[in-house]
Amino acid sequence: MESAGVGWIAAIIIGGIAGWLAEMFMKSNMGVLMNIILGIVGAILANFLLGLFGLVLTGWIGYLIAGFIGACILIAVGRMIKR
Repeated sequence: MESAGVGWIAAIIIGGIAGWLAEMFMKSNMGVLMNIILGIVGAILANFLLGLFGLVLTGWIGYLIAGFIGACILIAVGRMIKR
């Protein structure tokens, strides 16, 4: 996260927003804490996956996009495991 130019406090805020956006997009019902966790872990996951294809998202907007993509992936995986 530090290499992307985003500090820990900003990561929590951006992660919460990314998790909330993913929650609305995927029509799931999570709490605020889970949104933050989904956004942060999702950003790490998405940056790793995008890095395999040579794409690098940096800065606040990149972290938000990566968090949204990763959180959507995590919500989808969670739904598949529940079934």
